[in-house]
Amino acid sequence: MSLIRLLKIVAAVARNRLDNLIDTERSPFWLRCFLALLPWRYFIRNNAPRGERIRLSLEALGPIFIKFGQILSTRRDLLPDDISDELSRLQDDVPPFPAEDAIAIIESSLGNDVDTLFARFDREPLASASVAQVHTARLHSGDEVVVKVIRPGIDRVIRKDIGLMYFFARVLIFLSKDARRLRPVEVVADYERTIFDELDLLREAANCSQLRRNFLASPLLFVPQVHWDYCRTKVMVIERIYGVPVSDIATLKANNVDMKKLAERGVEIFFTQVFRDRFFHADMHPGNIFIDATNPAEPRYIGIDCGIVGTLEPEDQHYLASNLLAFFRRDYRKVAQLHVDSGWVPRDTPVGELEAAIRTVCEPIFEKPLKDISFGQLLVRLFQVARRFNMEVQPQLVLLEKTLLNVEGLGRQLYPDLDLWITAQPFLEKWMKDQVSPTGIACNIKEQSADWLLSAPVMAQKVMSTVRTLVDHQQAFHQQQVRAENRRQKQRRFGAILLLVGGVVLATSGLENILLDDAVLGLLTAALGGWLIVR
Repeated sequence: MSLIRLLKIVAAVARNRLDNLIDTERSPFWLRCFLALLPWRYFIRNNAPRGERIRLSLEALGPIFIKFGQILSTRRDLLPDDISDELSRLQDDVPPFPAEDAIAIIESSLGNDVDTLFARFDREPLASASVAQVHTARLHSGDEVVVKVIRPGIDRVIRKDIGLMYFFARVLIFLSKDARRLRPVEVVADYERTIFDELDLLREAANCSQLRRNFLASPLLFVPQVHWDYCRTKVMVIERIYGVPVSDIATLKANNVDMKKLAERGVEIFFTQVFRDRFFHADMHPGNIFIDATNPAEPRYIGIDCGIVGTLEPEDQHYLASNLLAFFRRDYRKVAQLHVDSGWVPRDTPVGELEAAIRTVCEPIFEKPLKDISFGQLLVRLFQVARRFNMEVQPQLVLLEKTLLNVEGLGRQLYPDLDLWITAQPFLEKWMKDQVSPTGIACNIKEQSADWLLSAPVMAQKVMSTVRTLVDHQQAFHQQQVRAENRRQKQRRFGAILLLVGGVVLATSGLENILLDDAVLGLLTAALGGWLIVR
């Protein structure tokens, strides 16, 4: 950690009085003494809300901390609402880096100069963010494209800043018991994985290509085409799109766009991704969404920037749909049981206690009209309750919750009277019926049959190998039993011989010494030994 960086962090903490976030009444004596020695406590006053102070501190620390705050804002299962709401306001507005640096990365990655690669390359960037920068260009085929380039040296900056985050996370754990409950080290680890995934533009290009294929013939969503010949780890070239930013509501209304249909289609896109494809765009903030308003009565979404996507296993998909339906039927017992069955909470969790906790949280929510109920907030409350019962954080569900909150907030900005339940309920119920209907079961069997047939020879070999192993183990066990029985027989024969010999010796000694009792006992012993030998 450089001295300049340390001073910058201390200045941000002092200016925004983050030390006031520590509860001194519950702190140990040594920590209260340390806080009392901080000089700025006696001449800097900052009475702004705590969420605002945290946001301003992250903004002062630079783009990597800003992006961390953005991702942290999605962890509403960990943070209070006021902090999450404030962090969601963080704007990733970063000055562009020189075009010469972008050109050098493009030419190094693609192995040719930009004038040969493109019919036109615009030096002035179209947009700039913390991780990458975008330039417009034209291919020799005439296609208009955008060229996304990773910031030079950003990986070194990220590693240093993440090292700082780990340091502060461990300090928080040391200073505060409440901080331990928030698991700051795990949160930083999640961020580390996410940010480094975003540095691989081949991964983003693959995500974009998959999402485009899923909605290729759909009137709901358009995803630009990837030009794979121009894609590398640090460079990605995709089709340029033209549309109205979804946040520009005034322009959409001026173009007579059907706002109700637009809002409902956003919800439909989300549920289609989750329940049809199990693959969803998990970074659907307004900066990544545009609207094709050429047909105002049938508006179409345009999605870009697929650096963060989520996937669901069939089990998670089923339990999620069942949970949502059970919630809106107020069947809290089923919700609790689903959490246990899915493994989201430990198997020994008392279902009745979990049911009571869920009911306590949800009943006040359901006192509102259905159109005013927030799906996203419902999931947030659910995760907060389940965490008290040692619910393991499911990364895919956290991404889902974040995406649902974005979709819901966006939909209600477009059309304030949007009723998500009316839009979502038929979709969920149809999906559930399809899963258990004869047609749905037949489709599942048909989808799996090819895999079953292809794996049949391998499975047969595994079965035969298992049978041979079992037979070998059985034969070895039988031989072991035979050897043990032989040892026992030898021991019994040896004992009988000892009895016979001892009896003879005792009988002979008794006869010689005219001891009738010893003689009789010896004869009996010898007889017993002889009988055992014969048997």
